Amino acid sequence: MRSSPRALPILLLALAAPAAAQTSHGPDRSRVAAAVDSIVAAALEGGRAAGMSVAVVRGRDTLVLKGYGFADLELDAPTPERAIYEIGSVTKQFTASAILQLQEQGKLSLDDEITKYLPGYPTQGRKVTLRRLLDHTSGIKGYTELPEFERLMSRKMPRDTLVALFSSKPFDFEPGEAEVYNNSAFFLLGLVIEKVSGMSYADYVKKNLFDRAGMPDSRYCSESAMVKRRAHGYDTGPNGLQLAAYIDQTWPFSAGSLCSTAADLAAWTLALHSGKILGPAAYQELITPGTLNDGTRLRYAKGLAVDSLLGHRAIHHGGGIPGFLSELEYFPDDTLVIAVLINSTGPVSPEGVARSIEEAVLGRSVVKAAPFKGKAADYVGEYRGVGRGQETVLKVAQDSTGTLTIQQGRQPPRPLAFRGGDTFEVGNGRYTFKREGKRVVAVRADFVFANTLAKRTP
Repeated sequence: MRSSPRALPILLLALAAPAAAQTSHGPDRSRVAAAVDSIVAAALEGGRAAGMSVAVVRGRDTLVLKGYGFADLELDAPTPERAIYEIGSVTKQFTASAILQLQEQGKLSLDDEITKYLPGYPTQGRKVTLRRLLDHTSGIKGYTELPEFERLMSRKMPRDTLVALFSSKPFDFEPGEAEVYNNSAFFLLGLVIEKVSGMSYADYVKKNLFDRAGMPDSRYCSESAMVKRRAHGYDTGPNGLQLAAYIDQTWPFSAGSLCSTAADLAAWTLALHSGKILGPAAYQELITPGTLNDGTRLRYAKGLAVDSLLGHRAIHHGGGIPGFLSELEYFPDDTLVIAVLINSTGPVSPEGVARSIEEAVLGRSVVKAAPFKGKAADYVGEYRGVGRGQETVLKVAQDSTGTLTIQQGRQPPRPLAFRGGDTFEVGNGRYTFKREGKRVVAVRADFVFANTLAKRTP
């Protein structure tokens, strides 16, 4: 469950056993540990975040497993090594894995319509499959973007209350026309898991995922249970850190209600990607991105983004929930896992911390921009398309140096790097402009966690 503007995204042996001998091409553990210490110290400087836990595991070698800062600011309690955090939308890969396990058992198919399992769900005449729920392409209204959810999030009520709220709203787009990050979809997947398995979501995940991967400290989050080593969450307010906004764990559910540790998430990642959780066919399904109706290939698969980070192939996901931010990354070419958990929301980004750690371990693979010889004026203009809770507005301009820039909403303009044809990139964003004849009429904006066709305004 990623934060919304209103509602505020191995083996166990590898962690427990002595580290394997370093190979000639392996990283130096002490160098990496010192680099991580420095990266985290800079992130926590000045009280910008409460605390943090980091795991860096490469193959069978645990390079870093450490807690930093404070698990509880009021008690000056340092972060223990096995601190437990709410992991928000990192939950989604567990939900997706559970669905694929059930498909392996012949109990469901990704191409089944949701009404097969939730017969009362109002699809408003549309065909919505489990596959469309898994990759955020269903078009169902996301509940974390609804103003009504802010009033609901602190109250304990039947789950049907939330389903009734978002299912009554118009679809944002026709299924398969776009990808817009969607917590409602993963909430519905949790209901399907319970219906098909005959178990509660919490029990299913513990028995079939946590226990199988070797994750003794992971659980479905609770507002009332006494949990040793639990980190307390904080949000950033006008005067700095403050106690996190309250959210009842009824609502994040299978979109974001799991709690875990950095060590457990490293164990999960290596178990998932080494065949301990899913068979070969189901695993390939999990990590293979689908397509939109027009054939556009996504970079989001099923509960996991599948693309590259700093030039290295990566399978990853982040999470955000009141008081907590998380990032979990796997680099298959290097069997490298990076987990970053923070018990505060605010200026410190777990993605940024993970990216710095990745560079310290793997280095940066630089992709140089191709020389642009086209007409900048072809692309200059404003483009509008569907977005998460609000319209996506992109403005393409040419700065004083002649460089093409793109601005999304109120963010500052950023220079576009030419990749050939009518395709440009900024960071992980990819923009492919569409023409009718010679005139540019739209841009396909791929943000990994969203993919929309924004049309040029007159």
